[in-house]
Amino acid sequence: MMGQRQHVLLLIFSAFLLFQTSNAHNITRLLAKHPSLSTFNHYLTLTHLAPEINRRTTITVLALDNAAMSSLLDKNPSIYTIKNILSLHVLLDYFGAKKLHQIRNGTALAATMFQATGVAPGVSGFVNITDFKGGKVGFGAEDNGGSLNSFFVKSVEELPYNISVIQISKALPSVVAEAPTPGPSELNITGIMSAHGCKVFADTLLANPEAMGTYEDNVNGGLTVFCPMDYPFKAFLPKYKNLTASKKASFLEFFGVPVYQSLSMLKSNNGLMNTLATDGASKFDFTVQNEGEEVTLKTRVNTAKITGTLIDEQPVAIYTIDKVLLPKELFKAALSPAPAPAPEEAADAPKGSKSKTKSKSKTKSKAAPTPDSDSPAESPDDDPADQVADDDNAAMCFGAERLAVVGLSFLLVFFLL
Repeated sequence: MMGQRQHVLLLIFSAFLLFQTSNAHNITRLLAKHPSLSTFNHYLTLTHLAPEINRRTTITVLALDNAAMSSLLDKNPSIYTIKNILSLHVLLDYFGAKKLHQIRNGTALAATMFQATGVAPGVSGFVNITDFKGGKVGFGAEDNGGSLNSFFVKSVEELPYNISVIQISKALPSVVAEAPTPGPSELNITGIMSAHGCKVFADTLLANPEAMGTYEDNVNGGLTVFCPMDYPFKAFLPKYKNLTASKKASFLEFFGVPVYQSLSMLKSNNGLMNTLATDGASKFDFTVQNEGEEVTLKTRVNTAKITGTLIDEQPVAIYTIDKVLLPKELFKAALSPAPAPAPEEAADAPKGSKSKTKSKSKTKSKAAPTPDSDSPAESPDDDPADQVADDDNAAMCFGAERLAVVGLSFLLVFFLL
């Protein structure tokens, strides 16, 4: 009986250790052990693809040796074009050497990091993988006319079902990925928004030189934009027009963040986020939250959900959101009516007591927003104490969870001894 118990505890402890380390991979360190892939490794870092690869799981990197990278660089592509080409070599699925030779029906179509950027039209961001007779495996970009002219060389590193690094014979040719890519300062961010369902917001931004200038000043250093779709923003325009000139600029700047945030970064870095409108006491911030694959932006007034990616090319990312996110500095949340007390509670409650007054105050500060809660406010309630309290509670919960995990570990070790 004792032996079975120890065996069960050992399994639990092993599972705990596996959970703790299952997502730990670093593409730069993995490739550093292979000098023949040093140029490829260097450009993953230079293009900022390495951090993106490290944040993802279930991924395959098609590595190129120094000779293949030299042939690619001989064409003198810009660093932004190199990023597109290399992102086509990062598959968003796991393909170890064994799986490559067990592909169902002999062929598979894999999405890539290039496809995930939103830049690749149609299926140009997909890679065809085909297992030929005799153990030969070919790779080709889907927009390359079906030509499979790069082949599997060897498995470099494999962390099963997490990351696989395999070497292929040469770079995957792709007309779309190899096309000249403009630098950040040359990007027409309003043009991108206008062409993908955010024309009303883009036109409003262009009509406000102060806000537009703020966006342009941040493009090179890093910029993330959350643009409301046409339907909700068009419905909101009458309220926008009632704002003063300075508040219009702050409101438009509120939809931009002065750093680059990929979708995977937004999913892993939940919490408060400053915006282009943040300035000292004027917070103009919102909270990023995610549940599974869904990412939401939340203020004390309302909540909006990210619905699409227009561009995700460091240092610029533009996402669409389903509602007009409202900053608490300019708008107040409408209060939901408090439920009437039960007859017994009403009879027992003392009239005019402090506890009743406090309860009303608390209900007001925590009331849930409603869809019609976007009326302008000259001096909205600003209650930082609530935020501090929420942060402290979250920190205490997180700390308690960590202590519980550590305590469980020591308890398991004690039983095993």
